[in-house]
Amino acid sequence: MIQLGWKAGPEQYGPNELLDYAIVAEQAGFDCLEASDHFHPWSEAGQASFIWTWLGAVAARTQRIHLGTGVTCPILRYNPAIIAQASATLAVMAPGRTFLCVGTGEALNEYAATGVWPGYEDRQNRLAEAIDLIRVLWSGEKVSFDGVFYETRKAKLYTLPAEPIPLYISSLVPGSAGFAGRYGDGLITVSGKSPDLYTQMLKNFADGAANAGKDVSMLPRLVEIGVAYTDDTKAAIECIQRYWAGAFIPALYDQKIYTPKMSEENGRVVGPDTVTRMWMVSGNPDDHVKHAQQFIDMGFDQIYFHSAGPDQRAFIEGYGKDVLPRLRQAQRQAQRPAA
Repeated sequence: MIQLGWKAGPEQYGPNELLDYAIVAEQAGFDCLEASDHFHPWSEAGQASFIWTWLGAVAARTQRIHLGTGVTCPILRYNPAIIAQASATLAVMAPGRTFLCVGTGEALNEYAATGVWPGYEDRQNRLAEAIDLIRVLWSGEKVSFDGVFYETRKAKLYTLPAEPIPLYISSLVPGSAGFAGRYGDGLITVSGKSPDLYTQMLKNFADGAANAGKDVSMLPRLVEIGVAYTDDTKAAIECIQRYWAGAFIPALYDQKIYTPKMSEENGRVVGPDTVTRMWMVSGNPDDHVKHAQQFIDMGFDQIYFHSAGPDQRAFIEGYGKDVLPRLRQAQRQAQRPAA
């Protein structure tokens, strides 16, 4: 069953305003939401609230919507034991409707807060070990962990949910998708790339899962899609450029681009043509349905819609009224047996 979600942007909105939008998203019919876990925003104009505090508030103010991080880096500014505890507490507050997405991070968050920024291979090795530690702590046992990067001594989580927490792994390129298949309960990625790249990414993910003895058909595949549901193309593009242009530059993930100002400077090359190529900007719901459907056809089964504005409430309510029902109807028709 396809799940349709909303991407919360704490890099753009303050926590109280964003909490109001999360409540509206549940009321509008979104199945799930995910929120970035950032120390710095992408631009000086942005925000960067502590996402675990915010997710706890969302858990307390909602009843149905599933929620989690998109994405947490549990290897440098966080000890993985703390992420194990934070995610377990959230899962107790929102039973059966939480998940944890993890990745290797950006210097914008990790180097800024710690002064440490290892190369990608080192970060991936840290992530593998962090995942092992998180999962063993979720067992509720006393854990004395002797790893290459992390250690615990009879650490035990005394507050645990009744159900396991799904752990999804971020992949932006095919090369890391196999890692996600081996170590994760699912995959999360972002839109804006070529269909061939996603085909290879999903293949590598499936191969990694199969090599680990998993049934890939049971593993969720999440994608975050940039959209603007408006006829005011100029205002939408300006909003995206103002708050998110820095996120368009892949090089920042392995370079020491660690301040919003540095991110802004790198994002200046992102012109309107790049925005409209990577984001769906249209006031026509049919365009949005078609755009999302291509990802469903590729094999993604959780679609998170990320809108930069300029009116977030109007986007959430408009999508809930005009786009989500059409996508669900298309899925129902596709699942009907042939006559």
